[in-house]
Amino acid sequence: MAKGSTLTKTVEFRLYAPKAKKVSLAGDFNKWGTKTSLAKKDTQGNWIVKKSLKPGRYEYKFYVDGNWADDPNCSSRATNTFGTQNCVLNIK
Repeated sequence: MAKGSTLTKTVEFRLYAPKAKKVSLAGDFNKWGTKTSLAKKDTQGNWIVKKSLKPGRYEYKFYVDGNWADDPNCSSRATNTFGTQNCVLNIK
């Protein structure tokens, strides 16, 4: 393993949902838990979550008011076991 490959990188996840009441980030980095990784809303209606992640491939989605939502800023997706798609993030 290359030196420094275990360093974490802070990644900001952002979702524009001005009418949402509660937003969280769920993925394989938190065992798809919808009660952790809660987002905070800014004054423009963006919900923001920051995660420290090690290099690797992660699948995730937002959980908005009890419903799953894709990250519109994500360009990579993977089909999940439910027949829908998860967003994919690769950290080098």
